[in-house]
Amino acid sequence: MSKRSKKSSANANAALVPLADQNITDIDVASEMEHSFLEYAYSVIYTRALPDARDGLKPVQRRILYMMDQMGLTPDKGHVKSARVVGEVMGKLHPHGDSAIYDAMVRLAQDFNLRLPLVDGHGNFGSVDDGPAASRYTEAKMSPAAVAMTANLNEDTVDFEPNYDNQMQQPAVLPAAFPNLLVNGAAGIAVGMATNMAPHNLGEVIAAARHLLVDPEAETKALMKFVPGPDLPSGARIVGLDGIKEAYETGRGRFTMRATVNIEQVSARRTGLVITELPYGVGPERVIDRLKAAVNSKKVTGLADVMDLTDRKNGLKLVIELKSGFNPQAVLAQLYKHTPLEENFGINNVALVDGQPQTMGLKELLNVYVEHRLTVVRRRTAHRLGKRKDRLHLVEGLLLALVDIDEVIEIIRTSDDAAAARQRLMLVFDLTEVQANHILELRLRQLTKFSRLDLETERDELIAAIEELEAILQSNSKLRETVSNELSEIAEQFGDKRRTKLVKSEDLAPTVTTSSSKAERAAAASALLIPDEPCWVVLSASGRLLRTKDRTPLKRQGRRRRHDVYTAVVATTARGEIGALTDTGRLIRLNAVDVPALTESTATPAMSDGVKATDFVTLQRGEKLITIVPLNQILALGTRNGVIKRVRYDDWPLNQDEFEAITLKDGDKVIGAGVAAADDDQLVFITGTGQLLRFAAELVRPQGRAGSGIAGIKLVDQDHALSFSVASAGQLDEAVVVTFTSTDDELLDTAPTAKVTLLTEFAPKGRNTQGLRAHRMLRGETGLALAWAGVEPLASTSGGVSRALPQEYSDRDASGIMLDSPIGVIGTGASPQLPTPQQAAEESD
Repeated sequence: MSKRSKKSSANANAALVPLADQNITDIDVASEMEHSFLEYAYSVIYTRALPDARDGLKPVQRRILYMMDQMGLTPDKGHVKSARVVGEVMGKLHPHGDSAIYDAMVRLAQDFNLRLPLVDGHGNFGSVDDGPAASRYTEAKMSPAAVAMTANLNEDTVDFEPNYDNQMQQPAVLPAAFPNLLVNGAAGIAVGMATNMAPHNLGEVIAAARHLLVDPEAETKALMKFVPGPDLPSGARIVGLDGIKEAYETGRGRFTMRATVNIEQVSARRTGLVITELPYGVGPERVIDRLKAAVNSKKVTGLADVMDLTDRKNGLKLVIELKSGFNPQAVLAQLYKHTPLEENFGINNVALVDGQPQTMGLKELLNVYVEHRLTVVRRRTAHRLGKRKDRLHLVEGLLLALVDIDEVIEIIRTSDDAAAARQRLMLVFDLTEVQANHILELRLRQLTKFSRLDLETERDELIAAIEELEAILQSNSKLRETVSNELSEIAEQFGDKRRTKLVKSEDLAPTVTTSSSKAERAAAASALLIPDEPCWVVLSASGRLLRTKDRTPLKRQGRRRRHDVYTAVVATTARGEIGALTDTGRLIRLNAVDVPALTESTATPAMSDGVKATDFVTLQRGEKLITIVPLNQILALGTRNGVIKRVRYDDWPLNQDEFEAITLKDGDKVIGAGVAAADDDQLVFITGTGQLLRFAAELVRPQGRAGSGIAGIKLVDQDHALSFSVASAGQLDEAVVVTFTSTDDELLDTAPTAKVTLLTEFAPKGRNTQGLRAHRMLRGETGLALAWAGVEPLASTSGGVSRALPQEYSDRDASGIMLDSPIGVIGTGASPQLPTPQQAAEESD
């Protein structure tokens, strides 16, 4: 018969056995399920998921720390493989998988999870976003805080219980020198219940515990003076304290965490949100993922880029660049709503007390710990008292024996056996059996140590220690004082400053739901934008740009201040555009909102607060930035070859960031530009030989941007136009001309001269004429080095250091006054005039 047929036959025969002989038990399924589920729930609640309120540890965490202590992995020793620790714990104490043990040990080592880590990890122990390396790659040992948690275990401070196979003993709870449950918090999901406790500051918690030792009847309100709220490992901010107060009273509550965000100028053109701290349990990768999703779904607008600059040296740094014209505070409010930059933490203080799960407030948690610590210190004191009494008993016996050590030796030598020697010693020297045994067990070489003086000193020290220990046991106040002093030492050793800032409340910019009306959504979108208010954009002599908050007249600064010479001031609005004009005739669009603004609208602009214009304008080799101009008014441009052009602003291309404002001939360059909207504005050329020509703007017909202009001033051989500017008709009487000469280097006794002349001294002439002489040259002067026409002149070096100009006006054809220091740039210190209603209307159009 085949094996298959034999097996089938056996099965058939088994099927014929009567049911009564097959040991089948009839049970109720409902009661069996109830009983099995209760056993499972009990196992999860009491042996896995919930921490003990005394030491704040779950069983697996307690077993890890105890086994590391037994292995001698103290902070002064080297690290060992994590797999070795996991193996020891699993084989001796914890009958579960190695992954569960390793995960628990990793959490004890993560400083972003625990306020005071208990394991010193070496290697990749993970981050908020990523998990750790395998246990075979990492190493670990106890941290100093873990040593405090396991201290005095060998002094009968806590009860021990059998391990899972009754082969070893393990502590039912650790002595816990600090309130670990409050300091490090806890999280766990059991059956039908869960716990979620926030970390706190060690120093604050210990201060509250010490207060409770002094005043056991203290209310929660009094304890909150020491513990105002959680102190999260990641720092950040907690907004709103009502939920915290509720949790401290009842054990349940809710608070809101927000990232620490600073608004900074992250680049020359961009304002950004710089995030240095995130809510507890939130990592930068999660924030970036949610940011991308929010932008793609149009829930968040105004973001240009996001960069993660986090590193080990500088810590967390997440930079979110904003688009031009968006209000950073309003964008931040949107980010709080749609990204993990704002998270909620639900407090649920559930822990085991006397083996039963309880929900506790702040006072109850501290009470449980304080009572545990009192018990630990009381048991430790009793243990130490017994040890010292035993030692004192032996020392007193040795002192009695030392009275006649020779007789002691003689008794031992003449005795038949140890029992006889013991009896004779007890009889002769009036010793107890313990004392006699101790003397008999001494080796001869040990007798040299026991001099009478040393033993008497040890006896006195033991008596003093016994008295102190008995005083602690006999006085409840002395016991509490001892616990308080030890807690103070722990706070001094491990305490640090609070990381999380507590904020009572914080207003948010209004947000709009998807069900809001179109008008409400439009209003919310506009709330994200910076108000389009009038402002000035200023270019300094040192090439720096600055934007004012409004059009409050710019005040003239002291002559000795740096960067106090304005070479151009343009009236615009915060979200308007201006143009940067180069000597090649290239006009580059700039957004006014990109230019850094003053922090105080009434403050005098300090150009050192601005940024370099070259950060906004990319210049080609040999190209030079001439000035900044508005893009909504008619401009007049003058060139080195004496060409003049008025250009219409309605001819600017709308979709180009840069374009040509004038077509130049070979070798020609733009030397100046200004607004020439009115026909009676005066166009002023000054040449290198000292000739000045001014004529009315109406003599030059506005052209399109492709035009090359017309003749402005007639130049003699070897001459060139040195300066071009526009004198407003309304300020013609106040305008002056400043000229500064150059000298022949070979004539050592000559120095440059300068003079200031009223512009009205120069009669207007026709276009394409030579004009009038503006400066009579002295011996050694080869021409003009600088020339300028405008209102309230100021001079400086090219670096922005002020230089003095002649204080008196000179005649039109006069020579200049010798200066003590050279001049690099001539600009203005004048306050621009507010626009007329007509100009304001044109700007708004």
